[in-house]
Amino acid sequence: MNMKAKLTTLDIATPDGTCDASLAVPEGAGPFPGVIFLMDAFGVRPVIDEWILRIAAHGYAVLAPNLLYRSARSPIIEDVASAMSEEGRPQLFQRLMPMMQLLTAENVAKDAGAFLAFIHGLPAIAPGPAGLTGYCMGARVAIRAAAAYPNEVAAIAGFHGGNLGTDQPDSPHLSADKLKAEVYLAYADHDEGANAEQRKRMEDALTSAGVTHVSEVYADAPHGYTMSDTPAYREEAAERHFSKLIELLDRNLK
Repeated sequence: MNMKAKLTTLDIATPDGTCDASLAVPEGAGPFPGVIFLMDAFGVRPVIDEWILRIAAHGYAVLAPNLLYRSARSPIIEDVASAMSEEGRPQLFQRLMPMMQLLTAENVAKDAGAFLAFIHGLPAIAPGPAGLTGYCMGARVAIRAAAAYPNEVAAIAGFHGGNLGTDQPDSPHLSADKLKAEVYLAYADHDEGANAEQRKRMEDALTSAGVTHVSEVYADAPHGYTMSDTPAYREEAAERHFSKLIELLDRNLK
């Protein structure tokens, strides 16, 4: 399928303020299944818009909210490649960490409720469960959001996600028993935030909970491999991610 899609920007009211977002909707007769694209820490930006337009071209209406809206509107980072230079990285993460720390399980649940209510109020989006796809920190958000609203999420994808199976009391893997969606996780090779121990915790939790899932490690694909505006981008891994994502969505949303 290769439909034309239209991109718009909009604001979403949440319990904690106003969240700016991008929305990609196929042109033509709808309504379309809804997908929420959960960004990495660098924010909603042109590369995110490109991805949601590609997903929309396969017959989905895709919302990409700015998860860090409590701290700043988009763009969070003006020039990601420059900010990730050896000189810029310390300052970049010094700025981002306080923003990311606001994404507690409680705040994620509040946001997820607002995002799901918003998409279900759009005429272009069909009734029924949504799909979630998360990147880096967005993978954690996807698991937590689906655990908070298990009946409203039918598919969860997480790409180069980290800290999914920590030893902390709020680790995402501990909510695996609340999930009803099919899960696909594609970790980055040599990712300190997704080492073998953490991956095993998540895998064991999903298996124990009886969740339909696949977990893979993409070889030679560093953390952030899907994002073409970062040095971590790997085209082969990014295209593989897209194929797997569309397969997951097609199985569960159409």
